[in-house]
Amino acid sequence: MQRSISHNKSITPFLYVVLFTIYIGLTSIYLFLPPLLAVLFIYFTKAVKKQDAIAIFLVSLCLVIFEAEKGYILFSTIIYFTIVYKFIMPKISQNFSCVSCVRISSVLLAYLGFFLFSLLLSNVFLLPTPSINYYIVYYIVIEFFLVSIL
Repeated sequence: MQRSISHNKSITPFLYVVLFTIYIGLTSIYLFLPPLLAVLFIYFTKAVKKQDAIAIFLVSLCLVIFEAEKGYILFSTIIYFTIVYKFIMPKISQNFSCVSCVRISSVLLAYLGFFLFSLLLSNVFLLPTPSINYYIVYYIVIEFFLVSIL
């Protein structure tokens, strides 16, 4: 089967999903590896902003893999990221003029906000409450540097 010359989409994003699947499995074994939740949030916002359906699908697939590995409710990160993108991030980008302030707030929203969102979901649906540990601070710092590079 041949692809037409006008259709120049590469298949490397699918390779990134496979690599992310291997990486997220390693984060459960090695706790010093961050789970890249804030990086996925940034890619999610960029994909929605560009209205790229393939990128949205691939990032959503990575988020579902993240949820399955970490034991969160199915589609909770996608719903949370959509709510934050639609309602909270426009206010943050409107009130802060520095790019670093918006980036650190998006990293904080990705981790601490998602913890509060999953705590709300666990209280509403009478599920066990999620726990938080001190590795979150380490993850926030590391992913702030990663998001600054993006």
